[in-house]
Parts: sequence; structure tokens; C-alpha cells
Amino acid sequence: MYDQLQAVEDRYEELGELLSDPEVISDTKRFMALSKEEANIRETVDTYRKYKQVLETIRDSEELLAENLDPEMTEFAKEELNNAKAEKTELEEKMTILLLPKDPNDDKNIILEVRGAAGGDEAALFAGDLFNMYQKYSEGQGWKFEVLEATVTGIGGYKEAIAMITGDNVYSKLKYESGAHRVQRVPSTESQGRIHTSTATVVVMPEAEDVEIDIEEKDLRVDIYHASGAGGQHVNKTASAVRLTHLPTGIVVAMQDERSQLKNRDKAMKVLKARVYDHYATQAQDEYDASRKSAVGTGDRSERIRTYNFPQNRVTDHRIGLTIQKLDQILAGKLDEVIDSLIIYDQTKKLEELNNDNI
Repeated sequence: MYDQLQAVEDRYEELGELLSDPEVISDTKRFMALSKEEANIRETVDTYRKYKQVLETIRDSEELLAENLDPEMTEFAKEELNNAKAEKTELEEKMTILLLPKDPNDDKNIILEVRGAAGGDEAALFAGDLFNMYQKYSEGQGWKFEVLEATVTGIGGYKEAIAMITGDNVYSKLKYESGAHRVQRVPSTESQGRIHTSTATVVVMPEAEDVEIDIEEKDLRVDIYHASGAGGQHVNKTASAVRLTHLPTGIVVAMQDERSQLKNRDKAMKVLKARVYDHYATQAQDEYDASRKSAVGTGDRSERIRTYNFPQNRVTDHRIGLTIQKLDQILAGKLDEVIDSLIIYDQTKKLEELNNDNI
């Protein structure tokens, strides 16, 4: 582990020199890539440097104790030694986690898709609740939440809603949200007070960069048509709606929210790239999972991952057996307790796999 950490520190120092090189500074693309790499390893380097300081403190304290000094100095050295050893253990655990293989998508922005599934109008209303929950959580994280497309039902729910969330490490926190979310509550239309069960599905996809997914014009069919539905009279007069079809995969994306055909195409292309990238990444993950079970389910979108029980103000994440009596707070965007638990669980499983591989 220490050889790895020293290599990371060496690379960090090298990056510092490169980022002050005028040639690198003038190359915007390279400068951004190196800055991103430096930011990604900064915490690891800071922790390793702190660890080396703690080792020095331990050595100094042990040398003082070996000199058989007066009782006051001996007591001081013992306390320093005990504190340093405790900190050493904590830092070793932290460094082990920091060195775990990282998901290359963790620092990316995401495309979020929420759809009403089983349960008709009630499912659409619940999809709206989830979409608003992620919007509030994003605001709390300081992220930008941009609605790309939303199909609203007659009673105010969402048949489908798509958003782009941009900010620091968005995918690393929201990647566990993909799957089927179940709600148990008494619908507002229920006259006899019976609890209904409905579901909505959530898909979280990392934003695909141009270098990762290149969609060629020959693989793309573009249809332009008149928009319909809410949005003002202009929608019926201007052929601004865009439908993109990726021919090799059959993936279709349609956008009509903007008055501008160009803006609709730009939004549609962002979603299409994310879906195509996700399609191929999921295929690769399925092949990997065939030989090895992943730690936390992030791939199978039919998997029921969470239940929201309104009568008991309870949220249960079925993958990790977590139950929290704070449904109202969670729907208000306070998702940290759930997301932190999922991250810790995933890290624990990866550590177990790592230890098993080393046996």
C-alpha cells in the first residue's frame, strides 16, 4: 500500500510542476485534464502526508520514553504516543478506502430520468415527488438542476421527467438511485382510506463526453416535427421538436420543450449520448456480473431498491437493510443519511473482495 501511496504523491508533485508550465497553461484541454487529475488525488496525498507526520510523532515519543525522563515528561510522551497510534489506525483505514479502485464516472455530471410505472395516476404523482426530491437534494449540494423534458399528467404528476444535474462528483452520490422505487400511501382520490402500492423508476446515467462516445451522422436519424401539448401557441406553429434515433441500438430521444429547434437538438443529443454510453456500459457490466456479483445493485433497473411508506413515515432501502423513520425529511431532499450508508456499504464490500483476492 505504501508503495502505491508514494507513487501517488510523486505524481501529485509532478502535476504541480506541469500545471505551472506555460505550455500546459496555454493548452486549455490538457490543463483542465491535469487539474482534474490533481484534484482527484489531493485527498489521498494529504492523508498520506498526515500519516507520515504521525509516524514521526510515534518515533519521537518512543525515543523520549526510552530516555527515562522525569515523570511529567514520561506521562506527556505516553499520551502523545497513544494519541498518535490511534490516529495512525484511523489514517490507515482511510488510506485503504482512498486506494480502492474508483469508478471512472464518479466525478461526472448525470442525466436523471424518472418515470411513473405501475399504479396509473398515483405512480405519476409519486414520480413527481421523487423528481422534486432529487431537485431539492441537488440544491442542497450546490449542484445545478436543469429540467430537459417533462411530460405532465392531468393531475400534476410526471409520466416522464428528465433532468441534467451538474456539479462536483454528482454521479458518485446518485449512482445508487437507479431502480424501482415503491410507494405505499392513501391516494388523494381514494375515498375509503385504503393504502395503495405504486412504483416509479429512476435511471441515473453519467454524462457522456465526446471522447467516450462518438455518434456518427450515418448512425443517426433526425426527425423534425411540430411540438404538441402544453407550452403556448407557438408549439403548433413551429417545427421545433426534434426526435433522434440511434440506429445501431434503436435508442430514441425526443425533445420539444424549447422554441428553438437547435436547442431541442442539443438537449436531445446530450440525453442520447448518455443513453448510448449507458447502454454499452451496462452490457459490459452484465458480462462482469456474470462472473462476479457487484456490491450494490446499480444496473438492474427492474430491481426494487426502496420503499416509501407514508402511514409509518418510513423509508427502507432493501439492498442494505436500512430503515429510517424520516420519510418527510427524505422527500424534502435530505438524502445524506441514505446515500452515505450506501457508499459505506459499497466500500465495505469492495474491501472484502480485495481481501479475498489477496488471500
